[in-house]
Amino acid sequence: MKLLRYGPPGQEKPGLLDAAGTLRDLSAHIADVDGRVLDVATLARLRALDPAALPAVDGSPRLGACVANIGKFICIGLNYADHAAESGMAVPAEPVVFGKWTSAVVGPNDDVKIPRGSEKTDWEVELGVVIGKAASYVEEADALDHVAGYCVINDVSERNYQLERGGTWDKGKGCDTFGPTGPWLVTADEVPDPHALGLWLEVDGHRYQNGNTRTMIFRVPQLIAYLSRFMTLQPGDVISTGTPPGVGMGCKPAPVYLRPGQTMRLGIDGLGEQQQRTVAA
Repeated sequence: MKLLRYGPPGQEKPGLLDAAGTLRDLSAHIADVDGRVLDVATLARLRALDPAALPAVDGSPRLGACVANIGKFICIGLNYADHAAESGMAVPAEPVVFGKWTSAVVGPNDDVKIPRGSEKTDWEVELGVVIGKAASYVEEADALDHVAGYCVINDVSERNYQLERGGTWDKGKGCDTFGPTGPWLVTADEVPDPHALGLWLEVDGHRYQNGNTRTMIFRVPQLIAYLSRFMTLQPGDVISTGTPPGVGMGCKPAPVYLRPGQTMRLGIDGLGEQQQRTVAA
């Protein structure tokens, strides 16, 4: 099942994408796609609906972030060994954890704003994991039971703010529009192995990233179990699991960074695609 949100910013309605690619309205059944509807019972009720009986949505409306009211947007750094190498950093012994502010969250095709004065805004295609059941001190063997589904995330990053200005990574990761999420939440039953997904990203038609989740250092069950030792993961929380190599910072012979007027296109097998235009903030 592919759950989504459509409509103008702040006025999104819940929907789903049926097998034929038609957008269907779920407003008669749920108020929104958020932590309140991501439990097993509610997802089962939605899965039992006949998509053909749901109203079709005309045209091609804007898609919002596929999860509303995200409580925690937790990110994992350096989770692919080859990305750590291109960044000139050691492979971590434990997951590198940082956060994105929820004000960074935008729709999958919304504009990405280059911060004022930025010279090192970068891209990162990542697998997003959406929590459906609260997780506290869970074991790896049980961790996937807490996953509602998966989505595409572009972990847009300003490298100067992240790495060169002291403090934590957060201020280079959480700028407005730095968290495109979606286009849809694909429920976990349709993703039998989250560690066998190709993921890629292009800028202006040039493919920079072309990886696979099988090369993650810390896999999804490990990440959930690890994080649940430090915080309760709650329904609607999102974990962005790290990026494969090919980011702008790692380009040779010189780094390549985003500027206004460019187009990013990215996707993950079975989870859909995003496309963003870069604009000046």
